[in-house]
Amino acid sequence: MIKTLNHLPHPHENAAALASHFTDLAPPLNDRQAHLEASRCLYCYDAPCVNACPSDIDIPSFIRNIHQENVQGAAQKILSANILGGSCARVCPTEILCQQACVRNNAEECAPVLIGLLQRYAVDNAHFSAHPFQRAAATGKRIAVVGAGPAGLSCAHRSAMHGHDVVIFEAREKAGGLNEYGIAKYKLVDDYAQKELEFLLQIGGIDIRYGQKLGENLTLSDLHQQFDAVFLGLGLAASKQLGLPHEDAPGLLAATDYIRELRQADDLSLLPLADRCIVLGAGNTAIDMAVQMARLGARDVNLVYRRGVEDMGATGHEQDIAKANQVRLLTWAQPEQVLLDDLGQVRGMRFARTHLVEGRLQTTGETFELAADAIFKAIGQAFDASALADPLARELKRQGERILVDEQLRTSIPGVYAGGDCTSLDQDLTVQAVQHGKLAAEAINAQLMLNVEAA
Repeated sequence: MIKTLNHLPHPHENAAALASHFTDLAPPLNDRQAHLEASRCLYCYDAPCVNACPSDIDIPSFIRNIHQENVQGAAQKILSANILGGSCARVCPTEILCQQACVRNNAEECAPVLIGLLQRYAVDNAHFSAHPFQRAAATGKRIAVVGAGPAGLSCAHRSAMHGHDVVIFEAREKAGGLNEYGIAKYKLVDDYAQKELEFLLQIGGIDIRYGQKLGENLTLSDLHQQFDAVFLGLGLAASKQLGLPHEDAPGLLAATDYIRELRQADDLSLLPLADRCIVLGAGNTAIDMAVQMARLGARDVNLVYRRGVEDMGATGHEQDIAKANQVRLLTWAQPEQVLLDDLGQVRGMRFARTHLVEGRLQTTGETFELAADAIFKAIGQAFDASALADPLARELKRQGERILVDEQLRTSIPGVYAGGDCTSLDQDLTVQAVQHGKLAAEAINAQLMLNVEAA
């Protein structure tokens, strides 16, 4: 349990009532709804939705399959491009990707084709009798994948398809990464991340070793020597700091730490609950944290951001979810001081009001205070530098604090590839991490087979 919140009470509602607040954010389509929605697709030849999809799913093709009642064929199309297509259908910000690009998304028609819900319908209702992908003949090559998140799992599955043997090294006790530990509970329900993992592993040739953490009981040097290629899907394991005094006070912690506990809890009534809470940040994690506190029964939830609404990382759709759950969005306010009570526990925070002066953020000189029993930081994730502390790992070139890779996901060290949030590519989206893993696996396979031919 979260020690820094031990002094807080538990939710007032019982486990069953609380569980009812964390059901599917968007209920799935039934057969008739899916058929009708699929009929709205124009099956564009040069479909803009495909260009907007980070994982290159042939969207018009899979939707046509649904319309023709070939659900298994639709799922095959999706999963061949994105093996985690089920979870991406649930968590992907389709409103700013494929659905925003849909040609039906205009003033006359008011709404795009619901591509995300159709994708979920296809994957959920395919009912494959066996794994739809077969392994190629064994190559005798071994690939190490560090991290069992979306990028690592995607790389492992595609590598196994090519006939390579894969060992995934995972620091935690479960695989899934962000899908298992970091997504709002109402977005991925019914232990979906583990069900998707079980499906993915059916291809064979993939071994997962848990409790293996790079920088502790694992080094890049050893992996580089023992395997034919290494893929780093490390994610961003550390939380950024505010840089204020009393940041370790009881009642102040990273939002990701609480979300992880919430997602793993069998009984939500045992979680600590802040009746009044502050969430610092402007991205999807901040929204997830604030909404979940509200659904647990928090009476006063304030999400505070130092810039304006237009600069928030969370999409308009996510912001609407927050507002619908009575979360108050406060902008142009920067944390200035953590306020403590006589016991040294969080009682609130003082903020400095901010504004832009010639494009630069500055404080106005005004301040205000908000009372809170807990403060959750969702100001971004940081790279865990200890993971790359061994001599070989220190040779990895960085862009900022992230690992520098080229278009083929190759790092500066031959035979070492990287993808997902730990790299400098793209936004930090699940669907992009999956694409990185897939592209890295293709690049690894091409290089390994080139080496075989050369030999």
